Amino acid sequence: MTAEYVSNQQIIQAARRNLAQGAWDYLVSGSESETTMRRNRLAFDKLGLRPRVLIDVSKLDPSTTFLGHHMRIPVMLAPIGLMQHIHPEGAAVAAEAAAEFGTIQAVSTNTQPSLEETAAAGDGPKIFQLNVRGDAAWTRELLDRVKAAGYIAIAVTVDMALTSRRERTASVAWAPAFARAAEGARPNYLSMLSWDVLDEIKTMWDGSIMLKGVATAEDAALAVRHGIDVIWVSNHGGRQLDHGAGSLDNLPEIVDAVQGQAQVILDGGVQRGADVIKALALGARAVAVGKLQCWGAAAAGKDGIVRVLEILESEFVSAMGLLGVSSVDQIGPAHIRAAHPVTLPHEMSSWVNMPKGRVI
Repeated sequence: MTAEYVSNQQIIQAARRNLAQGAWDYLVSGSESETTMRRNRLAFDKLGLRPRVLIDVSKLDPSTTFLGHHMRIPVMLAPIGLMQHIHPEGAAVAAEAAAEFGTIQAVSTNTQPSLEETAAAGDGPKIFQLNVRGDAAWTRELLDRVKAAGYIAIAVTVDMALTSRRERTASVAWAPAFARAAEGARPNYLSMLSWDVLDEIKTMWDGSIMLKGVATAEDAALAVRHGIDVIWVSNHGGRQLDHGAGSLDNLPEIVDAVQGQAQVILDGGVQRGADVIKALALGARAVAVGKLQCWGAAAAGKDGIVRVLEILESEFVSAMGLLGVSSVDQIGPAHIRAAHPVTLPHEMSSWVNMPKGRVI
């Protein structure tokens, strides 16, 4: 049935029909004025592609590897804190989709079902997104479970020191239970994170460590000095600090600061296959998708997520061939240039044929 979707625009429309207003607003909104979220999209729109011609692209390979694991395309599934409000199976449905398609899933601390049940739902490689909500003993116990469940890496979230103001969900009196509990809890461990705490976490985990939520060259350089393996460039999809720059705008200075001493990935505003090209051209190893993943899950569960990825793959392969590259490692800065945006950015602005512009 999902083959009937020829574009992700159709999947978005199906998702809207299936979601209640509160869950929909949680999925599509950013914080306050949603400026950061719009800039995520604008950052991609400000770049154009520079195609080369008369190059044999009859054989294309869109795959890559990340942390030693094969990915069918350089797109992974981002961690979603409340996936259970998007689909009743929560993160398990994304685990099934990632395994079937052939990519990596990142799993949030705050999602359901348990990290063990999610790990068992699909046999593909998984990253655990660590939101520190307890003391050292709490963290150690959680990471012991993560190890036992077979996760390949942890991604320590560092951009959630305080609860942001998300006015779309507040206006319909919708808030997740863990957020309500956190507001009244003391102490707020996320606000107490420091480089010293990060060093302590490193002693608890003998695998790859990612830092999720980096937006500046200064923090990227510090992360390398602290032995971080992967810098995850992110502004939480525009859901935390408002009036920040777009993730893609932040990417070049971070890649330059890292100087190849850590891999770099990115999320925020990725909606099309050409967006993946632009991120890779600026130095990202891969990108992660959150909203697209959830739209797919809300539209048609596991099959919906797989179809989202298939459409992205089709767009990505088309862009590769028309750009004149036959493998991911050939994509570089020479394939992009500054360009003028032609649409006003918002969370669905890549689909210009969307009726009335947006689905609200």
